[in-house]
Amino acid sequence: MRKVIISVAPVGSADPVSPDTLAEDVARCAVEGASICHLHAKTRGGVLSTDPSVMTECFEKIGKSCDIIAQASTGGISRMNIRQRCNPLKDRRVESASLNGGSCNLGEEVYCNSFEDIRYCAKEVYARRILPEFEVFEIGMIHNILTVARKLPFQKPLLFNLVFGHQGGMPSTIGHLFAFYSFLPKDPDTYWGVTHYGRSGWDLIAAAIAMGANLVRIGFEDSRWLSEGQQAEKNYQLVSRLACLIRAMGLEPATPKEARQMLRIHPSHMG
Repeated sequence: MRKVIISVAPVGSADPVSPDTLAEDVARCAVEGASICHLHAKTRGGVLSTDPSVMTECFEKIGKSCDIIAQASTGGISRMNIRQRCNPLKDRRVESASLNGGSCNLGEEVYCNSFEDIRYCAKEVYARRILPEFEVFEIGMIHNILTVARKLPFQKPLLFNLVFGHQGGMPSTIGHLFAFYSFLPKDPDTYWGVTHYGRSGWDLIAAAIAMGANLVRIGFEDSRWLSEGQQAEKNYQLVSRLACLIRAMGLEPATPKEARQMLRIHPSHMG
């Protein structure tokens, strides 16, 4: 039976960070079917930071209650340079990390990710045997990643996260999903998933799963929408609803162990 990886990004952009509360929610997310937890390095007040210590504390507490894959972000709108944005990679618990595929408008800001930034981040993740998740906000960013890969060979599999819904990025329509997907390499060593920022329905996610998406990201970082007129109070409610959708399509959420096997996460990061 085909497995779909559920990734949870549990902290909203303006949310404070409470490691104890977060760990409890993420542990429940794992029970409901999540196999990856995506966190940014932030202060307890919720501001992006060069200091990953709060993120590290969160992963420590999460790891005591479940074996969900720890994924660190190297992105977000800030004044940090790429070296500072890669500080979270120093955490030995980090098994995967976002690697942003290029520059674009993001809301009212300009999100800068030069080719030099892409190369630097790629070298850092691979040096630590961390799996990169290539976050691409428009079609040209797929080309950017493949261009860099020709001179800086990337390990397999390649995992692309197609991001929809940000102002300045790819609009969140089924037509744009088909267009975005059509530019991905079509080979067994290319995995792909979706993130729907500002989501107010399940149609794009359902379409992506039907098209063969290996991963879906959900969580307060992207949207709290649970159903018409209702927002989730905890992230695990979103994960539970997504797991029900996956099962209704005759599929199953991947366990953390299965996700590690699918993504070939290095044994040094297991256990």
